[in-house]
Amino acid sequence: MGLGQMRTSGNKGPATAQDRAVSIIRTAMIEKKINQAELADAADCHEKTVQNLLAGKSVREQTLFDVCMVLGLDYEALRATYANAKPGGVAITGERALPPAAASPASAGMGGDIAPVYMGAYTRDGVDHYIGSYLTLRPNFARADHIMAYRTDIAWDAAWPSLTFDERDRPDADYAHRGRVYIPASSMYIHLVSLTKGAMRMIVASQPDRLGTMRGIITTQHKAGAMLVPVATPIVYARRASFDAVHLGEITPTEPAYDAYHAMLRETVDEGYARLLTVAIRPPK
Repeated sequence: MGLGQMRTSGNKGPATAQDRAVSIIRTAMIEKKINQAELADAADCHEKTVQNLLAGKSVREQTLFDVCMVLGLDYEALRATYANAKPGGVAITGERALPPAAASPASAGMGGDIAPVYMGAYTRDGVDHYIGSYLTLRPNFARADHIMAYRTDIAWDAAWPSLTFDERDRPDADYAHRGRVYIPASSMYIHLVSLTKGAMRMIVASQPDRLGTMRGIITTQHKAGAMLVPVATPIVYARRASFDAVHLGEITPTEPAYDAYHAMLRETVDEGYARLLTVAIRPPK
């Protein structure tokens, strides 16, 4: 049974993972009060594409991602279930469809060494210089004079070919992120994106320099009292071969590592890797 082929009262067989995936999509549509046509419009695809998705037929990875974004669903979790759907046998809107029973782009003939087109179509060999562990620095969202220092590992995931990043040793471990790396062609910057239940966090960082340092800006949400508010701040990734002598945690101005960490963050802005703009509020005329 393919994704979306819902069981009827005449079929008493147990629900499959694919049935549950369709149920999740349909439930999200009901909760958001959105019909198939509206979902197709919001996901920038043809309504027939949505119908095929709900009928268990083959669709592109990008389509599933866009649908998840619109509905606020966890793309990675839903994709893992959808990838096991039985063959549907149609190409959507003239574009390449996922092959039958495709578990990942690797089984679609990519060989596990080429990222999907929507992630930049970069190759495993072409991104070797990103793989490694990085000292990660950014201001504390609650106290800008404190610096958060933790470790980020970047590795290659052959099962779903792309670079992944994994945050470790964060003082606020409950908020650690794991996600994927998007590398657009002809750009000096990369994107580290994590997506969980509709909540997206994105980091735009420069490509590594000769010392293996990347600088950029992080956009996310910060809990201020009982509310979550948007926040953006500079961020630095500095490659480290070992973390034995690296000072991690919440670094205060009185600690020995503070001045060096603060200088790295200042360079991110001073050298133009990130610009933080504010609106000048003028009095009414």
